[in-house]
Amino acid sequence: MGVSQRLKTRFRRFLQRPGTTVDLAPLEKLLPAIEARAEEMSALDDAELTEAAAAASSYEEICALGREAARRGLDQRPYDVQLLGAMSLLSGKVAEMATGEGKTLTAAIAAYGHVRLGNGPVHVLTVNDYLARRDAQWMEPVYTLLGLTVGWVNEASTPVERRAAYACDVTYVSVSEAGFDFLRDQLVTDVEDRVQPALRTAIVDEADSILIDEARVPMVLAGSVPGEQDPVHAAAALVRGLRKGKHYTVAEDGRSVAFTSAGLAAVEAKLGIDLYDEENVEQLSAVNVALHAHALLHRDVDYIVRDGTVELIDEMRGRVAQRRRWPDGLQAAVEAKEGLDATAEGEVLGTIAVQAYVGLYPKVCGMTATAVLVGDQLREFFGLEVAVIPPNTPCVRVDEPDRIYATRAEKEEALIDEIKRCHADGRPVLVGTLDVKESEQLAAGLNAAGVPCVVLNAKNDDEEASIIAEAGAYGAVTVSTQMAGRGVDIRLGGSDQSDRDRVAGLDGLFVIGSGRNDSRRVDDQLRGRAGRQGDPGGSVFLVSLEDDLVARHAGDTVPASPRMNADGLVTDAQVDYAVEHAQRVAEGVNHEIHRNTWRYSVVIEQQRKALAERRERLLTSDVAALMLLDKLPEKAGEMDEDLLARVARSIALYHLDRLWAAHLAELSEVREGVHLRALGRLDPLDEFHRAAVPAFTDLVPEIEARTLATFTDTEFDEDWEPDEAELVRPSATWTYLVHDNPFGSELDRLIASVGRRLAGSGAR
Repeated sequence: MGVSQRLKTRFRRFLQRPGTTVDLAPLEKLLPAIEARAEEMSALDDAELTEAAAAASSYEEICALGREAARRGLDQRPYDVQLLGAMSLLSGKVAEMATGEGKTLTAAIAAYGHVRLGNGPVHVLTVNDYLARRDAQWMEPVYTLLGLTVGWVNEASTPVERRAAYACDVTYVSVSEAGFDFLRDQLVTDVEDRVQPALRTAIVDEADSILIDEARVPMVLAGSVPGEQDPVHAAAALVRGLRKGKHYTVAEDGRSVAFTSAGLAAVEAKLGIDLYDEENVEQLSAVNVALHAHALLHRDVDYIVRDGTVELIDEMRGRVAQRRRWPDGLQAAVEAKEGLDATAEGEVLGTIAVQAYVGLYPKVCGMTATAVLVGDQLREFFGLEVAVIPPNTPCVRVDEPDRIYATRAEKEEALIDEIKRCHADGRPVLVGTLDVKESEQLAAGLNAAGVPCVVLNAKNDDEEASIIAEAGAYGAVTVSTQMAGRGVDIRLGGSDQSDRDRVAGLDGLFVIGSGRNDSRRVDDQLRGRAGRQGDPGGSVFLVSLEDDLVARHAGDTVPASPRMNADGLVTDAQVDYAVEHAQRVAEGVNHEIHRNTWRYSVVIEQQRKALAERRERLLTSDVAALMLLDKLPEKAGEMDEDLLARVARSIALYHLDRLWAAHLAELSEVREGVHLRALGRLDPLDEFHRAAVPAFTDLVPEIEARTLATFTDTEFDEDWEPDEAELVRPSATWTYLVHDNPFGSELDRLIASVGRRLAGSGAR
């Protein structure tokens, strides 16, 4: 079976499989017993409650005490469904809880329970620094009553602050900051410099976002490299004046671009070289990367420019992706395109994917509003099952069927008309757009139509809490990029709920999606902003046949002349199916890319773990000194025991860290070029392993050889420092996350093409 046929088979299976969830009946049986202890708990004074909390050892006790602590500390009495969620987290599940159902308090009770059950310390992993700080401070009164300490970490935290936060029973931290701390701890030369304790239990907030959408994102610790050169920056000037159609062509899916013969001739004339000569390979690569940045990446869609820097936009959340950068020179190319100085990428000293980092926790659980749709992936990649927690009050939101228009212009006109109609009645409207540019264009159109609105996008995401809090006010119109992970409830009548009854009488908040996203989960997150806790509400998505999702994944399945009304509204069941199927194919593409990326990461993660174990022995024992005594007894017998241990440790750790960085650089080069071997009918993954495994096998002997050579060639005294032997570590280090290359690898594009063919064949 060829690769294309295998991929088709996987896609069909992906599209057919329903998600399965766990049975909540065993946990539901505990609820009456928990409720029966309410009077007993309320009779305790605070000191007695704290004393009782220290002795809890069962789900029943944990939930009863947690409920009482929340009542006293927050004036909130958790509902039964929140206790079901907490018990699901305690049993190692991903709890799906609708927006507004109290996941933050649910997680706090579960964190307390994990500590009492001997699974502490607990790290609550969030999607950003704001939520880490907010939730830790918000839940602190509950933890205090339960006898636990709580801390939080953000990007600005000092090493001392980080060490103190991680020393608490429960620590709230974004997954990226936790991963960066892990990487930094992997390079310490003194145990006392570590900030993070041994990993035990992770409660993952927005679990589908972190464990699926960001799972393959590498977290990177980089160091300065003297004399870095940037050929891409120079190449950007060469392509700036090129024109589409004349000098280059863009593929229909917008993911690849190629020079025309005229364009290639123009660039070569400016350079005065033949780009395809063997000695000009680096220049050819730089020019191609610059062309990708020039033709395919768009300001206010893929990135924004703020304060003199390029900031990437997270397409799943519609906000700035903090400390994220594109790989393979693409970041520098975009910076050059915008006339900005290149930011240093540096030498990679350590890296770990989000999925691999979370996998280091012996116990993992999580919560989100949208888990069922990725239940298969959570099971495949993490061995996690989904527990669907029912809402405390049934949802009465009215979800209308999609309104599909023939053209984007007709859709945009209908969108403004619908918002005007709602606004005239005073009904609050939340509009979810697909990107920053669209949000600003819609806002301009609304203002021209006399409809005032507030815009929330990546350019002002620091104001998101205050903007979202008022989105349910009478007459409010809020235009926002994606709502996933925003972390703030929309209350009818505004933050003070002063007009709640008035808004409820207008059928509550109306959510409008300006187009379908590549993921149903993102759409569901947007829908979920209406109908919170039994509130009235409504939602609808407006789609056009010119939307990117439909054009990329369902163009061949849309009938040539679909039935439609005079205003362009399509009334054709085949088109309805095509739009739905396009979204499923897009999800399948992303799933397959995730699986493929992880297959390459597995061997690197195995090697990282093996080397980390060796490094731990070097750091915490005298194994390096014993090796020197064995191999070079004459020189090593001459030294003081403490000096020998310090010298041996410093030398061995230096060479281990340097060779691992070199190994990562080598594997990165192999990974970039390995797909070309598919042209020779070789399996790229096999070829990657064929290069990676021998290279790592040679690593340990080389570490020992270099350690011995440095020891032999160096004279030592009590004041010896590593730089005397030129064991110089980077003068500066920094951290960043590697954003997916939006154009993917050659294999990624093959997977996408299979998805498009599936859409054309109408696979179900």
